[in-house]
Amino acid sequence: MSEQQQEEMTAPTRMQGMARPRYDTPLVPRNSISGSALIAVVAIMTFLASLTTGAVVLVSQAASEWQSDVAREVTIQVLPAQGRDVDATVARAATVVRGVTGIADVRVYSKEESAKLLEPWLGSGLKLDDLPVPRMIVVNFASGARPDMGQLRRTLAEQAPGATLDDHRGWMDRMRAMAGTAVAVGIGVLMLMFAATVLSVTFATRGAMATNKTVIEVLHFVGAKNGFIAGNFQRHFLLLGLQGGAIGGGGAILLFLLLSLISGWFSGTAGGDQTSALFGSFSIGWAGYIGVLCQIVLTAIVTAYTSRHTVNRTLEMID
Repeated sequence: MSEQQQEEMTAPTRMQGMARPRYDTPLVPRNSISGSALIAVVAIMTFLASLTTGAVVLVSQAASEWQSDVAREVTIQVLPAQGRDVDATVARAATVVRGVTGIADVRVYSKEESAKLLEPWLGSGLKLDDLPVPRMIVVNFASGARPDMGQLRRTLAEQAPGATLDDHRGWMDRMRAMAGTAVAVGIGVLMLMFAATVLSVTFATRGAMATNKTVIEVLHFVGAKNGFIAGNFQRHFLLLGLQGGAIGGGGAILLFLLLSLISGWFSGTAGGDQTSALFGSFSIGWAGYIGVLCQIVLTAIVTAYTSRHTVNRTLEMID
């Protein structure tokens, strides 16, 4: 065998041992202006959506606490009337209530204390002697107890005529309606924000495809399937969605933690107690934080799915 034939036989072996060059350039550039803009949009949307979720949780918690407090208490009113001994009627009503099983405490308000309850609306220093100011009896139930309100009303009507029982049922119904409305509005806002995110991702995907139109056409020409091209866009936009969602959701979590800390600092003051009575401690609890984290993941999934769907539809139109 000649020397030239031996060299021709060994050449393929040498070429097989040589490392083949690899090109890891992504189909969609990672650090682009449009990508940064989309991260900012997703971050803003996720931040606002997380604030909405937290607000819904706070309102629901506050409404639940209000309902729980109101459900443990009823009031009895005795209106002054001609020929009626108000003090005797109040005493008989208090005696009737104290004999009911499940009652933890009965507090009888004096005439001066009852009149003082009107000060927030009428102001102080007024002479209320000529006004029919009702006498109040506040009844607190024991934990877990719920006496029969119908039977209690009938007993009061028989033994203490003129005493009316208010179990705050109308107030609790209004609070339930308010909480339900807040939840419905929150869900509506979340749906609008997700719709805005979908539209933003759709336009960003079409822009990225237009920018890389030549590369996509070459891949199409050499036989690349639509799934391969769509998969590259999906991974790219999944990372963008995770980055934007983490920034927006993380900012919302930090804000709620800061508000909870500030609420603790001002606890005990008049303004702090009033705010706490309305909104609680501004702590959304583990359920709220888990909800925000799930929202971040959901935003990334929606972003990736929207991108893949847009790419597939566009490639089908090209085919």
